[in-house]
Amino acid sequence: MTLFRTLALGAGMVGLLLSTAHAEGLQGKIIGFSQIGSESGWRAAETSVTKAEAEARGIDLKFADAQQKQENQIKAIRGFIAQGVDAILVAPVVATGWEEVLTEAKEAEIPVVLLDRGIEGPEDLYLTSVASDQVKEGRVAGEWLAGTVGEAQCNIVELQGTVGSSPAINRKQGFEEAIAGKANLAIIRSQTGDFTRSKGKEVMEGFLKAEDGGKNICAVYAHNDDMAVGAIQAIKDAGLKPGSDILVVSIDAVPDIFAAMVAGEANATVELTPNMAGPAFDALQAYWDAGTEPAKFIITESKLYTPADDPQGEYERRKDLGY
Repeated sequence: MTLFRTLALGAGMVGLLLSTAHAEGLQGKIIGFSQIGSESGWRAAETSVTKAEAEARGIDLKFADAQQKQENQIKAIRGFIAQGVDAILVAPVVATGWEEVLTEAKEAEIPVVLLDRGIEGPEDLYLTSVASDQVKEGRVAGEWLAGTVGEAQCNIVELQGTVGSSPAINRKQGFEEAIAGKANLAIIRSQTGDFTRSKGKEVMEGFLKAEDGGKNICAVYAHNDDMAVGAIQAIKDAGLKPGSDILVVSIDAVPDIFAAMVAGEANATVELTPNMAGPAFDALQAYWDAGTEPAKFIITESKLYTPADDPQGEYERRKDLGY
């Protein structure tokens, strides 16, 4: 199955170039999509790509924005069940508290596919989970920082994602694994920025004040790029130079982090593709057409980007893809 497709713009919107046969396979299917919200540029890109994938395949996509509240997602899923949709996509805002509503979907014989985040609970409650290896993302970020600073002492501040979400848990775990045993590397402060730019800026301002105006901080590790961009602004407001006085490493690879690299204000990001829907729809098509059970976990590619990787070109390419 093709997991990645060529994306192109049309009339200011993202379009997907798919084969006629592929599109016909899901023609007329009604699929509900419970999205977390629009807390970041990456999240907005995932929504745009999912809608474009659905349109290209002839899917009637029922979209529900949860505004970062689990209770809204549960309500939306129950609404999809009542409508008798053919399948449900859900990007879970947190990892726990899903067993009851997903059991309801299972009893209604509606397959559920998780997008970009996992949940805790029985695996038979969902057909498959399409996500990156979030532990690996954190590990790659930590390995980059360890390799960059070498033997120098480096005090790190961490901007965590939403408390209880699988990316926050896993990206923290991976980063800590990468720096474990390195006496010169230490996380001295860690607090949630809730994956938002404004909260990332606010929390970073607090870190800077607490650490002698930032003089004790060597690097900031953010669980997503939007928090990193907020932190960059806080660092600049404090009279310091992000990217040199304080190193900046984060995850997602959205356009604005590449713009920050071009300006010399960010040092590294680990890519998280927004095209989770393509593999999800492929899995559903194979399941319906041939009764093929997909792999329980479909892992998308993660890649490290630094200023050596043509950040201007990456910025323009991602803007063209509708981020």
